[in-house]
Amino acid sequence: MRPRFAYAAAIAALVLLGLASRRFADALPTFVASHAGDALWAAMAYAGFRFLLARKPVAVAAACSAVFAAAIEFSQLYQAPWINAARETTLGALVLGRGFLAVDLLRYAAGIAVAAGVDLMAQRRRT
Repeated sequence: MRPRFAYAAAIAALVLLGLASRRFADALPTFVASHAGDALWAAMAYAGFRFLLARKPVAVAAACSAVFAAAIEFSQLYQAPWINAARETTLGALVLGRGFLAVDLLRYAAGIAVAAGVDLMAQRRRT
């Protein structure tokens, strides 16, 4: 259970950091303000998969979160009225995004890679 607590705490911290990166974007360097939110969102997805799949290897959670993030991004190409209405809500925009941007896939990959790297380093420290 201990690793799951750590992943739950990571999810909470990443959500707060992601929201802060949007809220205080004008106080951040332009590069950070432009890219951090998406990278943090993907890192949160990674932590979520690690929470669900705590006994699986890091690579499994990284692959699952990469597929999940890509699916969400590509879903933004679908523009039906019902999903666009969901995207107009705060929660819908945070989860589903608003419009497809190929660069977001790179931001997600970076967030997942950093999260998986930190996770691997933490695992090595524990052993």
